[in-house]
Amino acid sequence: MKSFTPLLLTVAVTIGVLGVTGLMTSGSDGGAQGYTEPRVALHWEDAGEGRVRCTLCPRECVVSPGARGHCGVRENRGGTYYTLSYGNPCAVHVDPIEKKPFYHFLPTTSSFSIAVAGCNLDCKFCQNWHISQRRPEETYNYRLPPEELIDLAVQSGSESIAYTYSEPTVFFEYMLDCAREARRRGMRNVYHSNGFINEAPLRELCPYLDAANVDLKGFTEEYYSGMTGGSLGPVLRSLRILTEEGVHLELTTLVVPGRNDDPDELRAMCRWIVENLGDSVPLHLSRFHPQYQLHGLPPTPLVTLELARRIAVEEGLRFVYVGNVPGHGANSTRCPSCGELLIHRVGYAVEVRGLDAGACTACGEVIEGVWE
Repeated sequence: MKSFTPLLLTVAVTIGVLGVTGLMTSGSDGGAQGYTEPRVALHWEDAGEGRVRCTLCPRECVVSPGARGHCGVRENRGGTYYTLSYGNPCAVHVDPIEKKPFYHFLPTTSSFSIAVAGCNLDCKFCQNWHISQRRPEETYNYRLPPEELIDLAVQSGSESIAYTYSEPTVFFEYMLDCAREARRRGMRNVYHSNGFINEAPLRELCPYLDAANVDLKGFTEEYYSGMTGGSLGPVLRSLRILTEEGVHLELTTLVVPGRNDDPDELRAMCRWIVENLGDSVPLHLSRFHPQYQLHGLPPTPLVTLELARRIAVEEGLRFVYVGNVPGHGANSTRCPSCGELLIHRVGYAVEVRGLDAGACTACGEVIEGVWE
């Protein structure tokens, strides 16, 4: 039997305990100006007349000299594209792996979690907008090169590195080097992403990824366009690629009242998941709480979440969880064959009860996941 006592180290605590070096300067307006160290970016090409075309994400921004791409962290300097998001995280935490959320990947362990400012989507419901919708020079940043990051992760007792909070795609170069170093040192890499990334960079990253939780934000192009400024098609392609590459995959859908909670849309989404990704992909149906640009909406009614879960189960998904509702019975994992309670969760208090070597102790059913 294993249990987890939550360990949550904020940036300040992490710095004090583990010795992260903070490099900050004050701007002329009295605000905080973060540390950046520009490096030549990956995944771009010459677009003529001093412009560059970014090929990292499906936007494929064509960027004039002195300008930046949509994400705000990649800049054209004299016809060469630079990333401003290398080695300068604005968030450094030690989290339970369940916070990412991963429910079928090393339960009860901790994950050394980092983020750099910026994102390539503009989600109206973003819970981390204060870093995702900022540029690196607008956040408090810390100088933390890959080797030092892994040293700190080892010291923290974490079993994985998580690239999370904002959008890891926009700090691709930093994430890739950290992931390579983590793999060399025997640590796992996990990735919480919006999935809005081009195929070539994603396949370059996949050999170093152990797990990915991708936000499948809705299931219509209209929803993606209106609520995120992105598009659905590239995300579905990313999900197929992660599955092809053998990366452990979990999905999160934030259910927003009156926006993406139509039963027919949810049913179509769940049917697509089963047909394209398999019936054992864990799906987290997460409760919306009013924030950022959607303060006028109410929290997701519990009845809506439970209906969405029922639809997912009817469509054949074997592991469907209700998120952001601490203490709800659908936070826990049960054997889909016999109903045995395998992992009990109340918030981040987690206890492994009926699972041994990846199988149900009551009936022997093999439960898909990474358990050790």
